[in-house]
Amino acid sequence: MLDAIDKDLLNRIQGDFPISADPYADIGRSLGISADEALSRVQRLVKTGVLRKVGPFFDARKMGYTSTLCAMDVPEDRLDIVASIVSSYPQVTHNYYRAGHPNLWFTVIAESKERIEEILSGISRKSSINPIHNLNAKKMFKVKVDLKVGE
Repeated sequence: MLDAIDKDLLNRIQGDFPISADPYADIGRSLGISADEALSRVQRLVKTGVLRKVGPFFDARKMGYTSTLCAMDVPEDRLDIVASIVSSYPQVTHNYYRAGHPNLWFTVIAESKERIEEILSGISRKSSINPIHNLNAKKMFKVKVDLKVGE
């Protein structure tokens, strides 16, 4: 169960994470708690699965990287293991199940299209799933999404 401070914390760190020498002190001050409590709450939210990770979001294209959306059709009884294989690659930024076919979707960011192909080949080899649909974007649409946590 999330209390009011957890909810305020989640809303704060989504789009306004402070860039400072002590960001958790800044967050704590804005929420009326200590830096230690702010950090321990974030750690608890990660440990309990409310948060998947806390980290920066970079514009990969501006940094010279390329990205792609991928999809696989995975038998239901193998979803967990195949999702673990996909998520084991640090270049995978999102990995999620969707009903229908294909049913496992993920994004990959890497230095080049060739490196993306190497990663997809590795995933295919380790998972024994083929094909992996590599859905290169023709045009990028980026929408900022903050999931506001209410009372």
